[in-house]
Amino acid sequence: MGEKTLKEEKIIYPPKEFAEKANFKDPSIYSRAFSEEGWELFWEDAAKELSWIVPWEKFVNDNEKPFYRFFVGGKINACYNCVDRHLEKRRNKAAIIWEGENYETRVLTYQDLYREVSKFANVLKSLGIKKGDRVIIYLPMIPEIVIAMLACARIGAMHSVVFSGFSSKALADRIIDAEPKLLITCDGYYRRGRIIELKKQADEALRIAEEESRGGVKIDNVVIVRRAFNEIELNEKDELYDELMKKAEIKCEIEKTGSEDTLFIIYTSGTTGKPKGVEHSVGGYLVYVNATTRILFDLKENDIFWCTADIGWITGHSYVVYGPLSNGASVVLYEGSLDFPDKDRTWEIIEKYNVTVFYTAPTAIRLFMKWGEEHIKKHDISSLRLLGSVGEPINPEVWLWYYKNIGKEKCPIVDTWWQTETGGAIIAPIPSLTPMKPGSATKPFPGIFVDIFDEQGKSIGYDKDGYLVITRPWPGMLKTIFKNDE
Repeated sequence: MGEKTLKEEKIIYPPKEFAEKANFKDPSIYSRAFSEEGWELFWEDAAKELSWIVPWEKFVNDNEKPFYRFFVGGKINACYNCVDRHLEKRRNKAAIIWEGENYETRVLTYQDLYREVSKFANVLKSLGIKKGDRVIIYLPMIPEIVIAMLACARIGAMHSVVFSGFSSKALADRIIDAEPKLLITCDGYYRRGRIIELKKQADEALRIAEEESRGGVKIDNVVIVRRAFNEIELNEKDELYDELMKKAEIKCEIEKTGSEDTLFIIYTSGTTGKPKGVEHSVGGYLVYVNATTRILFDLKENDIFWCTADIGWITGHSYVVYGPLSNGASVVLYEGSLDFPDKDRTWEIIEKYNVTVFYTAPTAIRLFMKWGEEHIKKHDISSLRLLGSVGEPINPEVWLWYYKNIGKEKCPIVDTWWQTETGGAIIAPIPSLTPMKPGSATKPFPGIFVDIFDEQGKSIGYDKDGYLVITRPWPGMLKTIFKNDE
């Protein structure tokens, strides 16, 4: 277990106590998922962890490469799997534990979430939103962002979440491309002690979109959540969230969405700088994020799961909303900056809520390292049992600091490599089974076939530098680029 120097590149084995209590102890999970006969069965078993309205007829249809279709013929609803199916056993369990930057708190149980999501789904219907329509969500990290996403999923509408830190122009570009019927935003929110006036930015985005599309943008309504209660100007199309929710019915039937229907569009700038709308399907995506959350984070019933990513990014979609909630987990949602009002805010939150699984970015870890250990020592973070890293490579020095100072050498680190297009983690260790190497994301997730190719597209083995290639399709992969199949 000891690691002497970085040059020796020591392998660190999963801590014994963690491994003994882990959900996944059998190494055959790898051999089975990577065998010809076991690959399909592995994914079908993963799909059986979810509740299907109509079972699938075929695992994958590859007749129209590169457009692979998964769980063909199946019907499933993402909202039902994240909310309704937990009501029998987890009705009073916390689904969302929210903390505002200004120390406001809210806890929504699964019963609360069911009520709020169902009501807002009825609000969407009352505003004319139906299956296949696009809804843009421009909200900060408040519970209503999750409610809005799940309400869209409930009725089969496609949501497109735009990061609340993006400018009016960035939002306008996405509105022009997605052609939504509805925009959901808020008055303002707290960031580093000041109020960000999001409604003003949304209004400006609509003005830009109208101008640049020459009147082609036809948003019917704008729903405004009251968060900061700053002064706002209400326009003709504006509706207040609270007023709409007061009138909404509590029950809303789920839409029987097809496995290959689009769950959401998420924009990535890619290399060209022009936003590209990555589409993810209901069935394949949900199977993938449910499985990767359950296996990579060794999820247990009493875990408090905190992924610090903003929901505006794919990490937030997959590992704040759809992955954890489809597994019935309790999720921490924090509105503000990790160092406000002081550099110990992160550890304060971990202590306050007894966070057990902490998933963050190397950028944040480098900042924690720079700020020093005295901020950590102010708080009891002994509830932590597993750590994760996401968003960029983590260098060995930072990895070891994270392992020693945050994990106290008892928490495995799940270093994950993936992208918006992959839907979820592609390369990452199973924390109870995979030896860890500081700075390495280690092995492909079971059922993900990867290889290293040279410039000519020839396999050259894992010991040479080349191009990382995923050689088989997988359920979490993007469906297409919105309005751009080519």
